[in-house]
Amino acid sequence: MSISTMMGIAVSGMQVQTKRLAATADNVANALTPGYDRRVTSLTSLAAGGASASVRPSGETTLPGASNVDLGQEMLDLISAETEFKANASAFETGAELWDVLMSIKRD
Repeated sequence: MSISTMMGIAVSGMQVQTKRLAATADNVANALTPGYDRRVTSLTSLAAGGASASVRPSGETTLPGASNVDLGQEMLDLISAETEFKANASAFETGAELWDVLMSIKRD
């Protein structure tokens, strides 16, 4: 695996988590909206490496005059997405540092 491939995979992971955070933000913003159906994010691994995400309504039933958003679940999703984003950002930074090392070796 090349350094650029590793960095590309890390970028796709950060994009997936950004999409997941956006869906969580929508859920929190609409938690008190009657009839709102919580959005869920589905993650898919790509054959070439990396991941993709799709957001869809949960399809769960909503009570009349309420939504099906559980703020506790949204907080867990937020913490999980943040942790996974940080892990991908760390992998990306490692790749950038490796490029710097290779460039310094090439100059010497």
